[in-house]
Amino acid sequence: MQEETHSINSGQAKTCQNCKKDFLIEPEDFQFYKKLNVPAPTWCPGCRMMRRMAWRNERVLHKRKCDATGVDMLSIIAPDLPYKVYEAAYWRSDAWDPMSYGREYNFSKTFFEQFNDLIIEIPHPNLVQKNVVDSEYSFGLNLKNCYFVGGSDTAEDCAYLFSPVLRVKDCFDLHSVNDIEHSYDSVDIEKSSGLRFCQNCIGCTDSYLLYDCRNCTSCFGCVGLRSKNFHIFNKSYTREEYIAEIKKLAPNTFDGLKKAKEKFAQLKLSIPRKYSSIQKSENVTGDDILNSKNCQYCFGAKNDSQNCKYSFRLITAKDGHDATIAWDGAEQFYEVVSVTAQRTIGSYIAWGGFDILYSYNCYDCNNIFGCVGLRNKSYCILNKQYSKEEYEKLVPQIILQMQDLKFKDSMGRSYSYGDFFPMEFSPYAYNETIAQDYLPKTKEEALRAGLKWREVENKQYKITKKIGEEFEESDGPADVILKEVYECEHGGECNDHCATAFRVVPQELQFLKKMGLPIPRLCPFCRQAERIRLKNPLHLWHGVCQCNGANSKNGLYKNTVKHSHGAGECINEFETPYDSNRKELIYCEQCYNAEIA
Repeated sequence: MQEETHSINSGQAKTCQNCKKDFLIEPEDFQFYKKLNVPAPTWCPGCRMMRRMAWRNERVLHKRKCDATGVDMLSIIAPDLPYKVYEAAYWRSDAWDPMSYGREYNFSKTFFEQFNDLIIEIPHPNLVQKNVVDSEYSFGLNLKNCYFVGGSDTAEDCAYLFSPVLRVKDCFDLHSVNDIEHSYDSVDIEKSSGLRFCQNCIGCTDSYLLYDCRNCTSCFGCVGLRSKNFHIFNKSYTREEYIAEIKKLAPNTFDGLKKAKEKFAQLKLSIPRKYSSIQKSENVTGDDILNSKNCQYCFGAKNDSQNCKYSFRLITAKDGHDATIAWDGAEQFYEVVSVTAQRTIGSYIAWGGFDILYSYNCYDCNNIFGCVGLRNKSYCILNKQYSKEEYEKLVPQIILQMQDLKFKDSMGRSYSYGDFFPMEFSPYAYNETIAQDYLPKTKEEALRAGLKWREVENKQYKITKKIGEEFEESDGPADVILKEVYECEHGGECNDHCATAFRVVPQELQFLKKMGLPIPRLCPFCRQAERIRLKNPLHLWHGVCQCNGANSKNGLYKNTVKHSHGAGECINEFETPYDSNRKELIYCEQCYNAEIA
């Protein structure tokens, strides 16, 4: 495939190999590529993100047996694929040696073909874990007494959490949170406790249905509040009135909660929101950015992330481009997924270590190239040990060979040094990965793009409680609730990998009773998909402030104070994750701060 390049102003425009659309490589991008000694990309930023995400399965599990012990287990890799999978504890043990799978580099074959051969032959853990205790069906690190938790770091007494999750205790059904306790079915919340069905909140406690609130306590159905308590749908009440009104709203029942959610959704559309969720940050573009600087086109950059671009889920990460999950001091990275290492290129799951190139599922290693499943190793290529001198001589030769002998996939897309792994080599179908969560496709679209698709397995169970029938409330008899097989409201008629039915586990029922919440109507997969749909897309559009002086341009909101631009319309422009067809009312930072902050 002939690469197309042409100039636009001071940058360089290329035509993406995958989507065929033009994208711009800016001068500072070339400076970064020169620093890491990688060529400029031939895929646009969005397609590069999709390519990485297609390697990340966070929650789709399959029944299979351990290929070492024969024990029954659940695995993120399906049993009908040509991969060997070991139960995680056995995989971490000394009962087998990943170095025994080492092989000489073959300069007559492409690197990616050789790497894929190694991935197929070497055993994989059924779940990616580190420092995990009594946490069934979970993967992540520092987990204790958790159930079905994916991609989390430091969680205890939790279930149905999906990354990014950091420092969470006694919670269920959360996504993209940190420093949270006793909370349920919420997304993008921080330093809070006792929240239910909340989004984009910091420092709030004991509340329901909040959006964009800060330091609020005992509030219900509120939007854009700061340091308030005893408010319902943004109206102030006394403590006694608040308690009485909450009782009338009956959020402990499904019908009461449903009606409240409908009113809350309308309130969210009637109050201005900031063009992008950016706080305490400098020189950044993207969304969901906190305490970071010099991050461009980044989504979910937090906790002093710096000098990054085209990345998703950054926590204390610096000096990198094109990352999907980089945290805990990750530095100088390019085209990576789930890394904490330094100086990492084209790798997936590199926790600890440095100078890691094109490796997969390696821990505390340094100076490795094309390795899989290694722990505490150095100077290895395709899991074969070399001396420092041999390694430093051979690696530049392999890089040159990767540039001269490119791999071509089934769609004719070429892969060279600097590209992430080919999507067709991923152990997962597209609809099993986070690519389907954030960049969804139909089955037909995925197959046309040369991607794998997996049908949801037929479940062998009998549904005892169908949608339309009366569900017990969570304060009902536990012996009845725990025996029920509840039908998921989606009934498998969605692209969310719907389980079609679910049970309430004992830990979950105890939590629902304590929090005064009804039995859910969706399975855990569909609940997570609904949370993700609350988030903005991972894309930016050019936007203009919708403030028109005394009110919003659509006339639905009357400003409460005089703005700096006076009676005329605001002319501030910005890059925003809200396209012009969205119904939300979008203000620039100055107009938003005048009304909300």
